[in-house]
Amino acid sequence: MLSAMNTTSELTITLPDWLNERLTAPIQIQGDEARMRFVIELARENIVHRTGGPFAAAVFRSGNGMLMSAGVNSVTRLNNAMLHAEVVALMFAQARVGSYTLRTADASYDLVTSCEPCAMCLGAILWSGVRRLVCGATRDDAERVGFDEGPVFPESYAYLERRGITVVRQVLRAEAADVLDHYLRGGGVVYNG
Repeated sequence: MLSAMNTTSELTITLPDWLNERLTAPIQIQGDEARMRFVIELARENIVHRTGGPFAAAVFRSGNGMLMSAGVNSVTRLNNAMLHAEVVALMFAQARVGSYTLRTADASYDLVTSCEPCAMCLGAILWSGVRRLVCGATRDDAERVGFDEGPVFPESYAYLERRGITVVRQVLRAEAADVLDHYLRGGGVVYNG
């Protein structure tokens, strides 16, 4: 006999306390390298605070560099395989602008991520409405430490470009890859490898 299945009718997604504290004041950052340094630092902090995997992402308003949202990998902290840094950052950005899309008439948005996105995150990026994707470490860097990035191909990035999303890769790659190595050396959980 099967027992009654417990159901959940509500799901709460939160940022770690340390990240909420860091985001209390407005943040404005110009330039891909400066934005990437910010995101790499968030990924490092996520490791130090043991609040998730070695990945971080942020959504910036393209023109003025205003930070709209930041996300860190929260897979292990919230026990949800969907909560990659990119997805978290995109969800909070859409909540902030009050729309299911970041493709608005009055502004465009950039997603800056500490590592090239996995297959799931590439899909989320496509549908999110961002106009630019800026990546740090590469898929090879993530796979070298044990993460499975799924079916991501050169054509995946070409498809984003054809859909109007500019893709910039390997911004501060060595620094971003070092975060992955630090996570592995510290015994971090590789949850999908």
